Amino acid sequence: MSAPRIADVPSKQPAEQPASGASATSVWTSKLLTPRGVMIAIPLLVGLLGVFLTLVGQEALRASNVAAADARLAEQAQLVAGSIGDALAQADPLLDRLEAIGREQDSSQPFDRLAHSLVDLMRGRPGVTYVSLSFPDGTFQGAYVDDDGVLRFQDSRIHDGASTHVRRYDLVGRDQIALQREERSTYDPRTRLFYKMVAGTEQRSWTPPYAFFRTLQTGVSRAAPLFRGQGLERKLHAVATVDFDVRGLSSELKQRDVRGARSLLFTQSGTILAYAGEGAGAMPTLRDDDHLLTHQDLRDPVISALFSGPASERAARTSTKAGAIHAQVQVAGERYRVAIAPVSRDASLPWSMAYFMSEEHVLRDLAKYKRYSALVAALAMLVSVVIAYMLARAITRARNEVAQARADAEQAREQAKELGSYRLVEQLGHGAMGAVWRAEHRLLARQAAIKLINPELLRGASIQEVRERFRREAEALAALRSRNTIELFDYGVSADGTFFYVMELLDGMDLDTLIEKHGAQPYERVLFILIQACNSLSEAHDNGLVHRDIKPANIYICRAADEMDVVKVLDFGLVLSDQAPEEVVAALRTTLTSEPPPEPSVSSKPPSTPPEAKLTQPGGLLGTPAFMPPEQIMSKPIDGRADLYALACVAVWLLSGKLLYPYTQTTRILLAHMREPVPDLRTIVPAAVPDELIALLTRCLHKDPAHRLGSVRELARRLREIVPAEPWTEQRAHAWWREHGAATARRSTFTVDTARAPTLMSIDT
Repeated sequence: MSAPRIADVPSKQPAEQPASGASATSVWTSKLLTPRGVMIAIPLLVGLLGVFLTLVGQEALRASNVAAADARLAEQAQLVAGSIGDALAQADPLLDRLEAIGREQDSSQPFDRLAHSLVDLMRGRPGVTYVSLSFPDGTFQGAYVDDDGVLRFQDSRIHDGASTHVRRYDLVGRDQIALQREERSTYDPRTRLFYKMVAGTEQRSWTPPYAFFRTLQTGVSRAAPLFRGQGLERKLHAVATVDFDVRGLSSELKQRDVRGARSLLFTQSGTILAYAGEGAGAMPTLRDDDHLLTHQDLRDPVISALFSGPASERAARTSTKAGAIHAQVQVAGERYRVAIAPVSRDASLPWSMAYFMSEEHVLRDLAKYKRYSALVAALAMLVSVVIAYMLARAITRARNEVAQARADAEQAREQAKELGSYRLVEQLGHGAMGAVWRAEHRLLARQAAIKLINPELLRGASIQEVRERFRREAEALAALRSRNTIELFDYGVSADGTFFYVMELLDGMDLDTLIEKHGAQPYERVLFILIQACNSLSEAHDNGLVHRDIKPANIYICRAADEMDVVKVLDFGLVLSDQAPEEVVAALRTTLTSEPPPEPSVSSKPPSTPPEAKLTQPGGLLGTPAFMPPEQIMSKPIDGRADLYALACVAVWLLSGKLLYPYTQTTRILLAHMREPVPDLRTIVPAAVPDELIALLTRCLHKDPAHRLGSVRELARRLREIVPAEPWTEQRAHAWWREHGAATARRSTFTVDTARAPTLMSIDT
C-alpha cells in the first residue's frame, strides 16, 4: 500500500495539548508550512524583498551620484588650483624681464620708452593686473588692466613732497601712447607693503594679501629689489612688482566654472582672494586699504559655515598638501559637498581652492526620475507577487506529488531488492557502469555478488537486440570453467531494464591493493600468481575471448575455504569476442570526455605508482594505459598475445611495485608503449629475480606480437620450468594470510567505486 498523499490527509486534526516548553516560533513555523501559509508567506516575502531592493537601489543610486559629484568637484578644484598656480608662476619670469628693463630706466627719463617695454609684459598674462617699477624718489611707473578691461599706463611723481601728480595713458596704435587723464593723489609707493618688504633685502618675496590702493581689491604682489653700484656705492635703484588681484583671479575661475557649483580662492588665514559661480554675486568693494576681504564680507552662509566648522581645519591642512580632500557643511538643513585643493606647495603661498555644491543640485536629475522609478518598481513588485503566488500554488501541488513519489519510490526500492531468486543486502560500490551489491539467495542462503549495469549505457540499440547480445555474452562467460576465472551463477534483466550478473563473492583483495598495502612481492609468489592467471586466460582464448583489460585491479587473490592465494581473473563480462568484436560492445559503448593534452616532458622523479596510469582513462581507448599493448592502442586486430603483453606488465608491477613506464600523463604512457624500447628489467626488479623470468617477461613485452610467446599456455609452461630456491608453498601462503588477512574485509568481486573508471571504453582512432 502506498503512503497517503498530503492532499489526502484531513486538514483539521483533533486539537492536541502543546508539549511543555513549546515556543511561539514552532507554532508559527507549523502554520507557515501549511498550504495556506505557503501561499501567503511566499508572496509576502517577495513583496518585502522588492520593497527592500527598491530602497537599497535608490540609496545606492543616490550614493553613486554624490560620489560622482565629489569626484567632479575634486577634479575641478585640482584643475583650477593648478591653473592659478601656473598663473602665479608667471611672476618670476616677468620679474626677470622687468628687472632688465628697470636697470636701464631712470625716473628722470621719459616714460614713453618704459611704457612701450611694458606692453609685451601685460599681454596674454591671465590673473596679472599690474607690473610696475617704484623708485626711491617716490616715482611709480607701470602698466595695468583698467576696470573697463583696457590696457593703460601710469606715471606717478611726487611734487613738493606733499602730493602726487598722476598721469594715465592709453595705447595708441602699436607704439604710441596718449594722455588719457591727469589727477592728484596721495599715493607714495615707498609706504606700500611690497616696497617695505624688499627695500632692505636682496631677494624676491611674496607679500601677504593686502588691499590695492586704487581699487581697494584684495591682491598679492611678487616684488624684487634692483640695486646699482658695488660695495659702499651700492644702493637701491628700484623695486619691481607683479600684482595679482581678485578681479583677475576671479575671471580665471569664471572661465572654468562648473554648473551649479561655486568656487572660492582663499588663504590659510581666511582672506578671500577670488569668488565665482552661480549665486556668487559681485565681489564687494572694501571700505579702506587696511581692511582685507574675508568670508564675512561675502555674506554667504555656506562660506561662513565652511570657515567656522570642522571643514576649516581640513582647509588649513590642505593648503600645504598635494591632492584634494572632501568635506561637507550643512546650512539651514541643506547639505553641501565641498572639495578643497592646494594651489601651491610653497609655504609662502598657503592658498587653497574650494568648490562646493548643494546635494539638492547634485540629486536634482535623480529626483526627476524618482516617481517614475517608484512606479516601475511597484509594477515589478506586483508582477513578482503574482508570480510568487502562482509559484506557491505550484509548490503545494508539488508537495503532494513529492509525497506520492516518495511512497512510490519506497515501494520501488523494496521491489528492486528482489532480483529473481536473490535479495539485495548491501551496496558494495557504484560507478559509471552501474553498481555492485552483496546479495543472498532467498532459498539457499548462499551469498553472491550482483553487478547491475546502468541501462543508460545501452542507448542506441533496440531492447531485443541488446537482450540477445547480453544473453550470448552471459552464455559465453558461463561456459568458462577454469577455477581461476570468476564464476557466473546467473544473469537477467530487471523490471526497469537494468542488466545484471550474479557471480561468486570473493574473500580477498586485488593485486592493486596487494602492492599498495604490502609492497612488492617475492618472485616465488609472483610465479604462483602468474601461472593461475594463465590458466584462466588460456581457457578464455580457447573460446575466442580476449580479455583486453588485464591489470592488477582485475586479478584477485583470495581465500577459498582452506586454500590460500587462489587467483581469480575478473571482468570477463566486458571482454570482446573474436567472432563478433564490434557487435558485442556496441550496446555497452560509453560517452566519455576528451583526454587532456600530454605533458611536454616527464618529471625527473616520477611517482612509483602514478594513479592515472593504473586507471582505465577517459578518452575512448579500451583498456588501461599502463598495461596496454601497442597493437591495442593503435586499434589493430588483436588476439591472446595482447593479454600476454598486459600480463607481463602486471608481473613487473608485482615484482617491483613500479610501472613499466612510470609517466604521469596518459598520452605519454601510450606513446611509450608504442615507441620506446623495453626497459632493462634487471634495473627495475630486485636482484633475486632469476634471469629466466626476466627473459620471459622481456619477450612477452616485445612491441611486435609475432616476436612474443605464442600463447599464455606456453607462458605458463615456461613459468613452471623455473624452480625457485624457496618455492611458494601452502605453508608460506597460510602464514602470510594469518599475518595480513585479518584486516582484509569481505568485499565484492567487482568494486566499482568512483576512483576506477569503467573497464569498457572504445574510441575511433
